[in-house]
Amino acid sequence: MAASPSRTGLEAAPSTDPLVAELRGEVVGEVRARASLAELTTLRVGGPARALVVAERDADLAAVGAACRAHGVPWAVVGRGSNLLIADAGWPGVAVQLGRGFRGLETGDGRVRAGAAEPLPALAVRVAEAGFGGFAWACAVPGTLGGAVRMNAGAHGGEMADHLVEVDVVRLSSGTRETWPVAALGLTYRHSALPDDAVVVDATLALESGSTEELKAEIREIRAWRREHQPLNEPNCGSVFTNPPGDSAGRLVEAVGGKQLVIGGARISDRHANFIVTTPGAGAADVRGLIREVRRRVEQQFGVRLRPEVAMLGDFDDGGLEP
Repeated sequence: MAASPSRTGLEAAPSTDPLVAELRGEVVGEVRARASLAELTTLRVGGPARALVVAERDADLAAVGAACRAHGVPWAVVGRGSNLLIADAGWPGVAVQLGRGFRGLETGDGRVRAGAAEPLPALAVRVAEAGFGGFAWACAVPGTLGGAVRMNAGAHGGEMADHLVEVDVVRLSSGTRETWPVAALGLTYRHSALPDDAVVVDATLALESGSTEELKAEIREIRAWRREHQPLNEPNCGSVFTNPPGDSAGRLVEAVGGKQLVIGGARISDRHANFIVTTPGAGAADVRGLIREVRRRVEQQFGVRLRPEVAMLGDFDDGGLEP
């Protein structure tokens, strides 16, 4: 979507890792060895990845796929890390972020086409300023457009499935760009059928016309509600569990005494029981342990098995977290 980037001229520290060396030879964007992922997640916990790539073009993504296949390592797109938990020991793969080369916004004929790296809250404001309605809810989702497509993100009665027309993806298994119509995405509640190797790089939305001032007022109302009801000023990963049919995960967690639960540096937010917040010194194991205990209590008391909304990468050495 944006203009083609160029190298900054800043040379990264040498690495003896052949995977990193190969990536640095092929990728225009930044490549970091043993990159901390805690600083890239909103929970602020977890260990490093073997490498981090900030992709700026399709060819960077193709290079990541080729290098991972050649070296037998996994890949994962981390976005803004707003629904991601990384194990304390780290993760042995290549973490990918989309850089400014995958940002940008085009409007016309009742449609908006935006790069997948666009932060959703900022995109909601820009869409409102362009006079397009129905998308104000997106100001409440602290991720990128690409991540929102993959998980069919939603809030305040809206979700991505309401607006999507088509998306472009780059397949890491082949390096090719493909256009997928919304019908092929298999969108359900907080889920899509996109394969793991399909990186969303832009999306086209169909939106209704609206009054810019009214839309911006709606965004202000949503933001005020979030400030009152969610722990915005504390590290968290957003909603931890998806809502079970006909019920609220937050209600269930609070009903089993979740707001009194603390494990290490992780605790249930006193503002919203479906949020876990961390304090300095917390570990990913603390968060994972809290998720397990909450699920155990809810299932024991209500017979409901909560499904985590947060994605988890790495070896937690705790016997696994059953579906």
